[in-house]
Amino acid sequence: MVLGAPLQQCGAALVAHILLFLVLLNCRLTWGARNWMRPVPSHDLPVLDLIEPKDKRYDPKPEDLSPRPLRERLDRDFDKQFMSETRPLESILHPNGTVEFSFKRTKRGKLIPSSKMPKEIRHLRLHALKLPDGSRFRMKVGKKMRRKFKQMLWAYTYCPVAYRWKDLGLRFWPRWIKEGSCLTLGSCSFPSGMSCKPHRFVRKTVLRWHCQDWSKKKHCKWIPVNIPIITECSCSC
Repeated sequence: MVLGAPLQQCGAALVAHILLFLVLLNCRLTWGARNWMRPVPSHDLPVLDLIEPKDKRYDPKPEDLSPRPLRERLDRDFDKQFMSETRPLESILHPNGTVEFSFKRTKRGKLIPSSKMPKEIRHLRLHALKLPDGSRFRMKVGKKMRRKFKQMLWAYTYCPVAYRWKDLGLRFWPRWIKEGSCLTLGSCSFPSGMSCKPHRFVRKTVLRWHCQDWSKKKHCKWIPVNIPIITECSCSC
């Protein structure tokens, strides 16, 4: 009786690991077949830097950089969460950026992602798994265990967003934009093969200094442009 409890715990742990392996393998095959990943253009994020002349004669003049009229022009499009007129303190304290882990604690103190559970995991049926050869593996798993495995799978495949303030230069207003990227520390799936990629993004409007004739610097003015910013990443092929 003394050895029974440890052996029973080891057996339960082994079953749990085997079940997790089968669930992750099934998810990888299913998500790959359904092409779960988001299509372009989100996969082209973050946007690459513009290649433009460094000659200062193409820059806006001091009178063109008056904050008040520019702020009025952006109006409601000015989002202080993602843009700033001057260098934010956060970029000085954390020049390499910060990582956003959206987790919360359950009643029992366990950490789970605070965002909505992906429907691919939420609708996952654990009564039986379809194996690569077409056969089905039946599993007798209770409701409580199924919920725990979904939470475990969710946490395992969770992809955080790394944010970093970027200086767009004098020809943009506001010149500081909070740029998002998917943190890649290796594969987010088991077996390995899948990685964190952009899943959702928002478009933020800023002003861009533009001249119709750059060589003669004629008809220069501020024009609105949209910048896509990653706000959510997911584990995909």
